[in-house]
Amino acid sequence: MFAPKFRLLLAAVLSLAAGTAPSPAAAPRKPAPTPAGAIDPNAFRSAIVIDAATGRVLFEQNADVQNPPASVTKLMTFAVVADRIKSGDLSLDTAVVVSAAASHIGGSRVYLAHGESFTVEDLLYALMVQSANDAAYALAEKVAGSRDAFVDLMNAKARALGMTHTEFHSPHGLPPSRGQQADLSTARDIATLCRALLRETDILRYTSTRTRDFRPGPKHISMVSHNHLLGQVQGCDGLKTGWYAEAGYSLAATIQRKSGRIIAVILGSPERKLRDAITTRLIERGFAALLPPAAPTQAVTATPPVATPATPAATAPSATAPNPPPPAGKDSSGIKLVPLKPDELKQPPAATTEPPEAVHVVIPGAKK
Repeated sequence: MFAPKFRLLLAAVLSLAAGTAPSPAAAPRKPAPTPAGAIDPNAFRSAIVIDAATGRVLFEQNADVQNPPASVTKLMTFAVVADRIKSGDLSLDTAVVVSAAASHIGGSRVYLAHGESFTVEDLLYALMVQSANDAAYALAEKVAGSRDAFVDLMNAKARALGMTHTEFHSPHGLPPSRGQQADLSTARDIATLCRALLRETDILRYTSTRTRDFRPGPKHISMVSHNHLLGQVQGCDGLKTGWYAEAGYSLAATIQRKSGRIIAVILGSPERKLRDAITTRLIERGFAALLPPAAPTQAVTATPPVATPATPAATAPSATAPNPPPPAGKDSSGIKLVPLKPDELKQPPAATTEPPEAVHVVIPGAKK
C-alpha cells in the first residue's frame, strides 16, 4: 500500500478539498485574550456604578448577587447613629462609656478599654477612619442598649431604603461566630445606602479623612484610613472598605468631579490590589458614561445628619456601561497592574478585618 508519508500527504489533500484541516496535525487553539479595558468577571462577585444625583446605573455586573460586605457594614452603623443625632436622642458631644463587651471586640480597633469614655464624634471617626470594630459595638450599645436591638434598627433602616437583598446581623461586619449568621448584601443595595448617606448625612466629613489621632496620652493611636483610593484617585472622598477571608475584599467608593458625582461598589474581590485596580477602572468607566448635565446642578455635599428614613429611590433599569471597552492593549484608566510580590500574596494570618497596610495600584499622575 501507500508509504506513510504519501498517506499523510493524501489525507491533507483530501482535508483541504473538504474545507477542513487534518485533525491529527491541528494545534490546540489558545483562548482569545481579554481586551485590556474589559472587566474580568473573576475580579469580584458583585459590582455596580451609579450616578449619585439620579441613581441611574452606569455599569453593573452581578449587582444583585449577595456577598458578606464585611466592614462596609459600618456604613449602616453610621446611618443609624446619624438618625439618632438628627432626632435629638444623641449629639456629637454625647459621652459613650465603653462596656466590657465592647472592649473585647477584636479585629481592626482602637483598643477601647472597659470604663473609658469618648464622645460620639470621636467614635464616628474611629468607625470610618480606623474601621474600629470596638467603636461600632460601643456606638451600638449607646444607641439601642444592646447589640441585637441595634441590629434590628439596621435592618429596619435597610427596609426603609429599599435594600431588598440585605440582612444585617452585626454592627461591625466581622465574620460570624459559631451559631451566628453572616451579614449579607449586594452591590446594588450598598450603592442605595451610599446614595442615602450622601444625601442625608455629613458622612464625607469622616470618610474623606485620611489620618486622625485618637486618644491623647500613652495609649495614643494614629488612625489611617483603609481606603487607599483617597489621594490616589481624583475626586475620591469616601466611603468604606471591608475584608475578611470568606467575604473577600470590598469597597464602596464615591468620587466628585466637574461632571458630577458617582458611586462605585465592588464586593468580594480576591485581592486588595485587584479590588483597588478594578474599582478605579469602574470609576473611569462610570464618568465616561456620565453625560454632562444639561444645566448646572448642585453637587452632593455634606449636610447635617437626618433621622427620617429616606424614601426608597426608584431603581433605574439595569444597564451595562454604554461605552465599549478600549481596544486591546489600551486602558482608558491608565492603570498599571504590578505583579504581587510573594509576601503580598499571603492573607494576613491573624487579622479578621482588612489591615491598614496597603498595596497601591500604579495610577498615572497619582500623588506619591
